[in-house]
Amino acid sequence: MRKESITFLKNLLHTPSPSGFEAEIQKVCAAYAKSFVDDIYKDVHGNQFHVRNKDAELRVMLAGHIDEIGLMVNTIDSDGFLGFVPIGGVDSAVLGGQRVFVHGAGGSVPGVIGRKAIHLTPESERNKALELHQMWIDIGAKNKKDAEKVVAIADPVTIDAGYLELRDQKVVARAFDDRIGAFVCLEAMRLLSTRKINAAVYCITTVQEEVGLRGATTSAYGCDPHVGLAVDVGWATDHPNGDGKRYGETAIGKGPIISRGANINPVVHKGLIATAKKHKIAVQALAAPRGTGTDANAMQLSRGGVATGLVSIPNRYMHTPVELVSLVDVENAAILIAEWVCSLKKDANFIP
Repeated sequence: MRKESITFLKNLLHTPSPSGFEAEIQKVCAAYAKSFVDDIYKDVHGNQFHVRNKDAELRVMLAGHIDEIGLMVNTIDSDGFLGFVPIGGVDSAVLGGQRVFVHGAGGSVPGVIGRKAIHLTPESERNKALELHQMWIDIGAKNKKDAEKVVAIADPVTIDAGYLELRDQKVVARAFDDRIGAFVCLEAMRLLSTRKINAAVYCITTVQEEVGLRGATTSAYGCDPHVGLAVDVGWATDHPNGDGKRYGETAIGKGPIISRGANINPVVHKGLIATAKKHKIAVQALAAPRGTGTDANAMQLSRGGVATGLVSIPNRYMHTPVELVSLVDVENAAILIAEWVCSLKKDANFIP
């Protein structure tokens, strides 16, 4: 993958973006995309549209959400310790002992998630995941008044876990769900910038997916696409206790995942598979018998219905600070999507 793209990916991962607090990361996306799209704008919800060839009759939507799970300050006690509640599907088992940033009005405030030491914990309670109310955030404040100088109720919190390169083009970071999907969509737009296309393409970095697919709901209504792809992460089961027989056999480095089922338009699915075969891009299949819980679900149900597909990046350790993906899968997903868009004809019909 080219150096400029890696730099952009690192900038995405460095910028915190819990659901409801996505404005700063949208600036990062806009700065990167401005050289290869025709127009960039935001809606009142905070979704950002990166558009090319907008006057074409056929409208295509590409969606990757840029919000991440996180925490929110909900109490400040007399000693300056912060209580918190989850933003999205937070796993309390991975929180204790983590370093965090509380994003206050004056900037990010470092802290740690505290819990009672194991020495003080009854043996019967050891090795059990704590509930959120049994932990707290310690910013080193003297007392409540001191804490309130830098943080406030409802400030968002993210775990301090950055980008790390492992072996074999595998990389680790918090928030690959779904920062990597937004990255793939924008990379596809970059690839399309030098190609002739028959469609208006709306690449939308959506907001608030982790709290109910809210951004995709409003942005799909706003651009009114005929067809669209959501790009998200999918669980990889190629690790100890992955249980591929139960959840589907998907692996890191073996290509993007193409879902098939009720949420997926059969014509779109067929087109993605044909594109992958034509360009010799390895892909993996995943059964999706109902709504997928991704932006694809909201997109499919918008207005009178949208022909929808779902491309997923295999991801180990989802919703932890050490989500793991392969850059090979990421690059191939961008190529697949760009080539699929190029294959669309002006009079494309997606009725099954």
